[in-house]
Amino acid sequence: QKPPQSATMAVGKNKRLTKSKKGGKKKAVDPFLKKEWYDIKAPSVFSVRKCGKTLITRTQGTKIASEGLKGRVFEVSLADLNNDEDQQYRKIKLCCEDVQGYNVLTNFHGMDLTRDKLCSLIKKWGSLIEANETVRTTDGYTIRLFCIAFTTKMPNQMKKTCYAQSAQIRAIRKKMVEIMSEEASKCDLKELVQKLIPESIGADIEKACQCIFPLRDVYIRKVKVLKKPKFDILKLMEMHGDAGNEDTGAGVSREEPLVEEVKGLKV
Repeated sequence: QKPPQSATMAVGKNKRLTKSKKGGKKKAVDPFLKKEWYDIKAPSVFSVRKCGKTLITRTQGTKIASEGLKGRVFEVSLADLNNDEDQQYRKIKLCCEDVQGYNVLTNFHGMDLTRDKLCSLIKKWGSLIEANETVRTTDGYTIRLFCIAFTTKMPNQMKKTCYAQSAQIRAIRKKMVEIMSEEASKCDLKELVQKLIPESIGADIEKACQCIFPLRDVYIRKVKVLKKPKFDILKLMEMHGDAGNEDTGAGVSREEPLVEEVKGLKV
């Protein structure tokens, strides 16, 4: 006859049930005690160079703080970068390229319009025209530009609507792509950013398309950096001017040491 199930239980298997857990509870440590603050430095294209701060866990073992910062993307309003409230609808993306001391050197990474600005442009009784183009700059950056435009009434127009025909829309879009590729492919990234800030490309498109259909509110609504060339510290320092060398001391003139010739010395 088989013994009951409870009797076949192995002896000494449940030893851990009686013992308390090893070590007990860990002390709650404030994670911010392990953090360090770094200054974000914007390229010299913008008037405000020190545009914010960022934090990261201190270097510990093989985990280096500066390596963790590289590639970090910051989104800053153009109003803060240029001290101009009229440009608050533009958002600039800056990507960390290098860390020097407690300075994070950034480069242009993209641009966007705020949602409220984009929504305020859209109105009834007109056509919305969009186009995008991928361009390569002279210094090897592959950039995609997105353009937006709206049709408007002709002078002294009585008709309520101002819709463009599909052939006109195609012609406007073709003109947009032409101007975007022409403007961006002839210059480097720094020059392109200088064109994007005052919206000169949008003004050129509006002027060129006037003969096809009158347009209003022509903007480069978005800029994406798709590909970057191999990292070059000299080019980055060129973008920043003297950002990395702010705290260097003044040069001290030093007299050349006098060298005395000793004759007749035997070794």
